Amino acid sequence: MEIKNIDKSNMREVITKSPEQLTNGLDLAKNIKIEGVFKNVIVCGVGGSALPANILNSVVVTKIPLLVHRDYNLPASANEDSLVVCISYSGNTEETVSALEKAIHKNITAVAIATGGKIEKICEEHNVALTKIPAGIQPRSATGYLFSALATILTNCGIIDDISEDILNTARELEKRNPALEKEGKALAKKIAKKIPIVYASNNFKAAARIWKIKFNENSKIPAFHNYFPELNHNEMVGFTNSKNVSGFYVLIIKDAQDHPRTLKRMDLMSSILKKKGVKNSFIETVEGSMALKLFEVLLLGDWTSYYIAINNKIDPTPVEMVEEFKMMLNK
Repeated sequence: MEIKNIDKSNMREVITKSPEQLTNGLDLAKNIKIEGVFKNVIVCGVGGSALPANILNSVVVTKIPLLVHRDYNLPASANEDSLVVCISYSGNTEETVSALEKAIHKNITAVAIATGGKIEKICEEHNVALTKIPAGIQPRSATGYLFSALATILTNCGIIDDISEDILNTARELEKRNPALEKEGKALAKKIAKKIPIVYASNNFKAAARIWKIKFNENSKIPAFHNYFPELNHNEMVGFTNSKNVSGFYVLIIKDAQDHPRTLKRMDLMSSILKKKGVKNSFIETVEGSMALKLFEVLLLGDWTSYYIAINNKIDPTPVEMVEEFKMMLNK
């Protein structure tokens, strides 16, 4: 069967063109500037819409604390000195709509990123700045748009240093490397076949591990898990004690040469222990370059790997029918 007969929504094209999102997101948010002196930033979003904030926290050091809020309403730390950034790709995510409404009710400065929906209507009614991004893809596939838009907004507010050149360079490099990453992801997908993937990384790359896990769930339609070093060596590794129960896992370890030397040693030892227990595992080595380039290249490889697991299993990687059914049940 041809891929196009499985990939009915053409996710392959979305992944192929995803580096362009980084460039486009910069332009979409360039005129958004929120006046004020803020003491913290609270990024509200769930699912794929929350991912850009996690990546941003790995790429830059914000001048004020940045908290990611994945829930209804607002956290206790939200007050009149906060900047609330509501991100909902669809514009209809009920948790994020709730957060935006709460910010307006409490007279807390807010800004939003969405394709439209309820978020856009609320922004129009209450004069809240909105960065509107292109619709038509899954939220988890729009990370480039959302990340660049978020970075631009925070740069314009003076909350982070300008990283637009780094983002543009990352987009150019990813376009060059994308064919090779597709080939690598296709090969990795075969290794993971019929296994449950677990993704490990250092604290610096735990956002990437989490996103890989999400892509396995939503693209591949399989269970997956993630954790990070050194934390996992103090608890989770003990779960591999009984080798009779662990052969169904495949562990991927994201490894960066700049990780703490002791963390790198932990990774090597963990790989060795897993092999002795009969757990297959592989290292995902990062490239040289900026943190943005390292992260987005790793994420692009995760896209291709999860995509080809779905294709190999003759599953359309785009729809998330269980999520949609669950939302319908919630609304009954």
